[in-house]
Amino acid sequence: MAFPEPRPTKPELPRKSVRSLPCRQGAVRAVRFNVDGRYCLICGSDKSLCLWNPLRGTLLRTYSGHGAEVLDAAGSFDNSRLCSGGSDRAVLFWDVASGQILRKFRGHAGKVNSVQFNEEATMIVSGSIDSSVRCWDCRSRRPDPVQTLDEAKDGISSIKLSDHEILAGSVDGRSRRYDLRMGELYADYVGSPITCVCFSKDGQCTLISSLDSSLRLLDKDTGELLGEYTGHKNHEYKVDCCLSERDTHVVSASEDGNVYFWDLVEGTLALTLPVSRGVVQSLAFHPTEPCLLTASEGNVQCWREESFVAEDELPA
Repeated sequence: MAFPEPRPTKPELPRKSVRSLPCRQGAVRAVRFNVDGRYCLICGSDKSLCLWNPLRGTLLRTYSGHGAEVLDAAGSFDNSRLCSGGSDRAVLFWDVASGQILRKFRGHAGKVNSVQFNEEATMIVSGSIDSSVRCWDCRSRRPDPVQTLDEAKDGISSIKLSDHEILAGSVDGRSRRYDLRMGELYADYVGSPITCVCFSKDGQCTLISSLDSSLRLLDKDTGELLGEYTGHKNHEYKVDCCLSERDTHVVSASEDGNVYFWDLVEGTLALTLPVSRGVVQSLAFHPTEPCLLTASEGNVQCWREESFVAEDELPA
């Protein structure tokens, strides 16, 4: 006799602040989890990039080499390499353990807003205010990008990668998806400057945030509008959006100091999380757990579900 599958537990949202990280990096421009969520990268306006264990509140290493503020960073699949981009128009490729710069890629004509590794960490893809997406070969000594995608009519604000696609959001109001296997380009027009783009975990949808204080969930293949999420404030700044670890909720930073959670299917506001008095510019959701990192001004906070008990709080 087969037992019925247990009902899936209702997803818990991170609403309890469990750690505040003393960054001391000036204004924090971006916060990013590594691939397994054990570590995070914090990009500072003081030109530094820092690697932290966010749950323990431990600073592991500081990486210095950018000539201006660091705007984005990403870790490789095996945690051995980092890439970063900044206002100095450079893309840097780092060795995690030694802190050494392995390569410095120059070619963008403006600040680099977004960087990502491909799955094997053999390529870095960067998006810049100069309206181009450039692909850099980490294994080659050649200084030029192996490919430049320049279809955008205005700056690139955000890029994300899947195993065979590059998704780029632009200030020209278009999200462009480059299918590298098929050699195809698909564009979706939202009519307002795009601040952030991302794929859903199942790879079926794209989430787009724009300066009309709106997030849109689109069917990746057809471009059909599946959901629209409003209530937050986003008129001036580049703020992050993402999906929760199980694709159940849409999450967005906001200029009013809150983080907003919407039920993905219903479209209803599920939680307004007060974070700060200033703009919440960056956020990152843990890949497998209900854990959120938020960055506002010079502060990074780690949030967990109500039932979470930190290791140092457990009874002896």
